[in-house]
Amino acid sequence: MASQAMPMAAMTTGLADDEPAAHAAGAASGAYVARLHTGLEAVKPLWLRLETKGVCTGHQHFAWAEGIVERLVPAKAELAVVELRDAATGEPVMLLPLMRRRAFHHWVIEWLSCGVCDYAAPLLADATPWTRQSAEAAWAAVLSVLPPADRIHITGIPKEIGGVANPLALLSQASDSIHSHYGIAMDGDAETVVKRICRPSFVKALNKDLRRLERNGGLALVEADTPALVDSIFGKLVEMRLSRFRELGRFDLLARQPVVDFYRGAAHRGLTDGSVRIFGLRAGDAMVAVQYLAVHLGTLHALLVAIDQGVVPNVSPGLCIMGELIRWGRAQGFDYFDLSVGNQSYKEHMGAVKSVLSELCYGITLKGVTVSSAIKYRGQGVAFVRDNPRLFKVAQETMQRWRRLRAGR
Repeated sequence: MASQAMPMAAMTTGLADDEPAAHAAGAASGAYVARLHTGLEAVKPLWLRLETKGVCTGHQHFAWAEGIVERLVPAKAELAVVELRDAATGEPVMLLPLMRRRAFHHWVIEWLSCGVCDYAAPLLADATPWTRQSAEAAWAAVLSVLPPADRIHITGIPKEIGGVANPLALLSQASDSIHSHYGIAMDGDAETVVKRICRPSFVKALNKDLRRLERNGGLALVEADTPALVDSIFGKLVEMRLSRFRELGRFDLLARQPVVDFYRGAAHRGLTDGSVRIFGLRAGDAMVAVQYLAVHLGTLHALLVAIDQGVVPNVSPGLCIMGELIRWGRAQGFDYFDLSVGNQSYKEHMGAVKSVLSELCYGITLKGVTVSSAIKYRGQGVAFVRDNPRLFKVAQETMQRWRRLRAGR
């Protein structure tokens, strides 16, 4: 009897009456029922419900996914959103935004990201705990409705979503990625939050840099809270990033106009739903840094940052705007500053906590197995180079020279 399922689970597991029990494990046909959606409209009501009342990250907002579908999904790709429900009660369990695309003469199932989602995390209906067995049963149900493919490749899987174990990270096929993400918890008084939660060396350097910027004619954190300011400050972000990346000989996604249009559109939408915020740090009359943030409940996701180091020498404007945003965020009631994916040294310098991401990379057909193996070997090679500073420096300089040569053609 469905009405007795939760009390019985509480009795047999020692849980309190109001404490969620772990998902029941079982065969895909017994525990969960999956349904495939190839468009967003049919699943929109459920998506918005899970977004507001369930567990997810700012990268899985419906509006964010809608923007991806409208602007970034490749021509030879198909949307594959999987809705998972409890077979016994019919209640929703999760949504997985996936896509199938053509890649080098084979089909691959990926996350619906197209380069603009740092995290691959399903939208969960609630905070009910997951186990390896329940995650495997749920994944089997998902696979049963997906279109034919040669391989699965989902990257950027966080181990947890809002304190709940990510079922994708619990799968036996999941492995640790070469990538990590960083974050820092914020609490207490906003005026003293940076001093309390960041490393003393960072606080000392930050205060020194802020004083230098202040002497340039005053310092102001400017929020893009009108359409005109969104266009102006976001335009400055694109300009500064492209200039900086050309200087470094690196490629940036913002070199693609559809990506620029995606982020600009999301920023304008954020003026009404609050899902995106853009801030500029102005020293005198000059904009020295811009930060683009996604917002979800108590979390600020730092997605894009751009800097101009030429205005005030020997200053780190990127760290300055992050320090200012930590203060601003705490004053607004946020309790977590997500520094996103990447092993940049400034994150540990700030005192952020590192977490290794997981990934799913395995073949279904022989062709898929071959490609997945090649991807894994390449990843091991990248990790080896990255973990050897001298070799990494040589590789980085070589790539920068090659990219500059290409750009100069």
